[in-house]
Amino acid sequence: MLVTARELPVTALPDIVRVPQHVVYRDFASETVVLNLNTGLYHGLNPTAGRMLKLLDELGDLGAVAAQLSNEYRRPRAQIAEDLETLCRDLLARTLIEAVPANGTASSTRQ
Repeated sequence: MLVTARELPVTALPDIVRVPQHVVYRDFASETVVLNLNTGLYHGLNPTAGRMLKLLDELGDLGAVAAQLSNEYRRPRAQIAEDLETLCRDLLARTLIEAVPANGTASSTRQ
């Protein structure tokens, strides 16, 4: 069973997330466009947020994503983790990512 943003306490953020099957995204030069196929709504992400989403999709683990981004952008990991948390809360609220329960798996079923 997946956890939605409405089921998460304000202070809780999952350690592992995944991009659900009903979400597709594509990178463009100046933004990443994310489409929720269930709602028909699309969202634009700046290049940094787009990179975060791509790594969330690939790695799932927020700690691993923060470490990777910290290396790529040469910024303190704490700063990156804070920005990543803000993005994840927004993406969860829009059902563009899903929390993976502690006993779940991060392996993607997307094809």
